[in-house]
Amino acid sequence: MSTIFSKIIRGEIPCHRIYEDEFVLAFLDIFPLSPGHTLVIPKEEVARVDQLSDEAAAALGRVLPRICRAVSAVSGTEDYNILQNNGAAAHQAVFHVHFHIIPKPDAERGLGIDWPSGKLNEEGAAQLASRLREALGSS
Repeated sequence: MSTIFSKIIRGEIPCHRIYEDEFVLAFLDIFPLSPGHTLVIPKEEVARVDQLSDEAAAALGRVLPRICRAVSAVSGTEDYNILQNNGAAAHQAVFHVHFHIIPKPDAERGLGIDWPSGKLNEEGAAQLASRLREALGSS
């Protein structure tokens, strides 16, 4: 798998790096929705979160809060979104796991979201929850 993020990890494409360790790289998005918009990627080259190794997932979880605090402090914005998409139908454009940290300084800048929510069906929810618990036990 080779994506633009793979090339950034290998140093073939420049970026404005803000954090790097053995497992994770964070850098400024070149098409920011607001100042401070940062991408956080694992160095493990997989397309979807469910494909991450436990080690890579733990490394991301360990540094995301630190990077969020830095983005918030430097952008002067307390509010922000963390966005992560898996698959083309879910609007993933680069098929390498990545998290967007997007400061939300005001109504015009940052991420805009339309959330067409439904209503949870109680009967179906109990069955769905049971099936999910079962799937978690087998993974």
